[in-house]
Amino acid sequence: MSYYFSGHHGGESGLRKEEATLFVYLMRQDDPKKCTSTKMFRFNRATPIPRPSMIPRLCIVLNPYAAHLLSPADRDTAITHGICAVDCSWEKASSVFKRRFSSNERRLPILLAANPTHYAHRGILSSVEALAGALIIIGLREQATCILSLFKWGPAFLTLNREPLRDYAAAKNPLEVEEAERDYF
Repeated sequence: MSYYFSGHHGGESGLRKEEATLFVYLMRQDDPKKCTSTKMFRFNRATPIPRPSMIPRLCIVLNPYAAHLLSPADRDTAITHGICAVDCSWEKASSVFKRRFSSNERRLPILLAANPTHYAHRGILSSVEALAGALIIIGLREQATCILSLFKWGPAFLTLNREPLRDYAAAKNPLEVEEAERDYF
């Protein structure tokens, strides 16, 4: 397992496991009671972004319509600059994502939702599921498990997507992720 020195004074050795900083641009288009991002904010698992102009410049922005597929090759960028989900209504997603949020946008390969609203639907993920899927693909499974544990249905996401996530994470580049995606969906 990889470690880096963090200037953090907690812990005995000053070493922390590698993690990606998680951001969410919250558009407040959904029922606040069902908003997974709000819960991640409450537990300090993600940082809210109030305006798109505040998304860090080289941060990976998850966009279901992006031309480029997320792959393990994006790991260093995610750890250095973070990952951002755009929390919007799926009914408005096609118009929301016409706008470019970053020069570093990535789409996730197809995964099944475990959230109660879209259970077992392909690709209709909540923000926490999108971030967790991205984290697993880039090799940060422990961080993904941590954010999913905030939700009683969170472990079901891992169960529903066990094999595809394993194969996406084992890929070396976006082409191999795309090949794995075709095997499942």
